[in-house]
Amino acid sequence: MKGIVFTEFLDLVESKFGLEMVDKIISSSDLESGGSYTSIGTYEFSDMLQLITNLSNNTDISVDDLLLIYGEHFFSVLKSSYPAMLAEYSGSLELLSSIENHIHVEVRKIYPDAELPSFEILSRSDDSLRMVYRSSRAMHMFGLGLMRSTFKHFNQKSDIQYEKIEEDGSVVEFKVQLLS
Repeated sequence: MKGIVFTEFLDLVESKFGLEMVDKIISSSDLESGGSYTSIGTYEFSDMLQLITNLSNNTDISVDDLLLIYGEHFFSVLKSSYPAMLAEYSGSLELLSSIENHIHVEVRKIYPDAELPSFEILSRSDDSLRMVYRSSRAMHMFGLGLMRSTFKHFNQKSDIQYEKIEEDGSVVEFKVQLLS
């Protein structure tokens, strides 16, 4: 997992819960990295799993809710780091339907060894989108947070439903409907 995911997560934890919480979740984890991350490094997913689980245990906020919050936060990072890429899209559904064939292609140019989830578009119309998320990391709630922020960015209202195809969340179908 790319280091930017770790550095931004720890920045979010510090801003929401304080530096003491960052220290607490790192020291209570058995991290391959020892708890030191750079944005350009590559680290084990097990480190992220431990950090977010320990944050959940210390805040009584579910892992899913923390991933949702983190996904919403991470969109702001993408927005400030890659404004030109976002400017290529006129709306949320256009952006979401291009994740696999455009955005992930661009991400791989920057991070060739990135292990990204896949998104299969099942159907798309002017006001709806159905897609399937696949990832062994089962971070669909992070994806949901990114989606919610995408709609906020484009000042569009939406109804986003999801259904786990695999119980562990490694395969999830998202149904997105634009609202008037």
